[in-house]
Amino acid sequence: MRITFKKIAKSLTGISTPVFGVSWTPPESDREVVRRLVLFFEDRRALYNPFDLETPHWVIESVLEIRKRLTETIVSVDRASDIAPHLRAMRAACRKFMDEAEKKKRGRHPRYGFEDIFAALGEMRAILGIHIGQLCVKYRIDIEGELSSILPIEDDTKKEVKDKDEFLPGRKV
Repeated sequence: MRITFKKIAKSLTGISTPVFGVSWTPPESDREVVRRLVLFFEDRRALYNPFDLETPHWVIESVLEIRKRLTETIVSVDRASDIAPHLRAMRAACRKFMDEAEKKKRGRHPRYGFEDIFAALGEMRAILGIHIGQLCVKYRIDIEGELSSILPIEDDTKKEVKDKDEFLPGRKV
């Protein structure tokens, strides 16, 4: 039976000997941090629900929860971690969304409707989708459900342009 170092390291909490004691809990791996974050995002309807099914109040509450979770995650990872820049960028996108929502709320009419903030929500979804996609590819994490709808789509136009270039006049085939 083979036991990996990671498994041994995880069990190194509370070992004592007559000479010394070891009480160490290793930090979570970046992969595990990303996996937990993706699971959290999969339950955030504000990231993928159709705009007409959302209520501004609950979208804002959800974005606040996302921002809070991102901040907690940033605090828990090493500053030099590969995931830290992605987490910061996603948190900045949430902050920008909240700034836009507050601008609309404080305008001439103190109430806001979804039509006032849907562009900011779309921008936030796009930014989070890019970073979530990059992290999932890097750490080989699958995405379940509707969250995949905010991931960047494959660009088929490159293939189309290549096919069209073959038939341009003066081009040797």
